[in-house]
Amino acid sequence: MQYLLLIYANESAEAQVPQEQRQAMFGEWMSYTNDMKAAGAYVAGDALQPVSTATSVRLRDGERMITDGPFAETKEQLGGYYLVEAADLDGALEWAAKCPGARTGTVEVRPVMVFG
Repeated sequence: MQYLLLIYANESAEAQVPQEQRQAMFGEWMSYTNDMKAAGAYVAGDALQPVSTATSVRLRDGERMITDGPFAETKEQLGGYYLVEAADLDGALEWAAKCPGARTGTVEVRPVMVFG
């Protein structure tokens, strides 16, 4: 079964992290990704550009409304995702707990709905 690991973090706080520490963190992310690939759990994954680059679209009463930035004000922003293959929710939760982003942010785990 496939699960989406949605990784939320505080962009403002992350921007304050010194470059040396960011490079070390990048190494952790790469190791995490490689571990998933080696285990056959990795399906896809990407980091997202900063929330300041987001554009939100809503349709209300037939009218399209476009807003710069995210739809809702939150302390944490969606920063990236992994699509993983796991036998069950417990397996997906194990990968989420190993995610470097779980230490300072939130990793939301959601099963992928399959149609047909």
